[in-house]
Amino acid sequence: MGRWGITLPLTGVPVLHHKDLVAELSDLGYTDIWSAETAGSDAFTPLALAAQWSDKVRLGTAIVPVYTRGPALLAMSAATAAEVSGGRFVLGIGSSSPAIVNRWNAADFTEPFKRTRDTLRFLKAALAGEKVTEEYDTFAVKGFRLERAPEQRVPIMLAALRPNMLRLAAKEADGAITNWLGVNDVPKVRAELGTAELAARIFVCPTEDVDSARALGRLLISTYLTVPAYAAFHDWLGRGEALAPMHEAWAAGDRKAANKLVPDEVVDDLVVHGSVAQCRERVAQYRANGVDTPIIALLPTGADQFELVRALAPGA
Repeated sequence: MGRWGITLPLTGVPVLHHKDLVAELSDLGYTDIWSAETAGSDAFTPLALAAQWSDKVRLGTAIVPVYTRGPALLAMSAATAAEVSGGRFVLGIGSSSPAIVNRWNAADFTEPFKRTRDTLRFLKAALAGEKVTEEYDTFAVKGFRLERAPEQRVPIMLAALRPNMLRLAAKEADGAITNWLGVNDVPKVRAELGTAELAARIFVCPTEDVDSARALGRLLISTYLTVPAYAAFHDWLGRGEALAPMHEAWAAGDRKAANKLVPDEVVDDLVVHGSVAQCRERVAQYRANGVDTPIIALLPTGADQFELVRALAPGA
């Protein structure tokens, strides 16, 4: 049936409360658990726990910023995750955003493409057990070697939104992870990535209350798509004109107006909503259009989130 992923932890649910759900996931048809890292849980701890609760699902970070940990620490974290999961771990890395990197973690957000490329090259060497002494364009490492390199090769995937990063993912990594993507956008992304694995986080809001779903979608879109990298991504995808009024209001400091100016058709493209059955069918369309690993990001509706995860399983 192909891959079918879920983003954990669920919104507002403590990490340790996921144990029983994680144990069920593979029987429900889920193949993957992917974490995220913004201002809630870190990316690695939930996956280390999930590795003990399920011995079948693949575990991935989507994504870990390349600025907020030193290169050696990132390699150590990845090696540990690979060890505790028995080789089921995929390391997803990316540049993240100026807010997370600079404003929240006091790091310089400079040359994101080069920093991601350099981190990828370092990690490939370090996780292979090599001793690394290298002057990269954006940092230098002298004499680092993992004390215990992973027994199996750790796949590395890149957060990629536009052609340069997608091509880097295709050439030097094991695939790409993308975000805020419409079903009909997939072929354009796939054309740049080629045959490498494409994972996509898909925001799913299982409710037939269209107004509520769109209201939540507009809030998220006006927050995320005003980040420069996402703005450029949607310019490339062809939504520049539709989103121009939102960007103008946001730049003027009018957040409420920016929210209201997100067109319904953009929300409907980027946020899956409707009945559970309709949502499940729409996620499957992403896979049919070229996404290898759809990763559901469940948006809160007030319903029991655990039951929604079960209902959104591919075999439900």
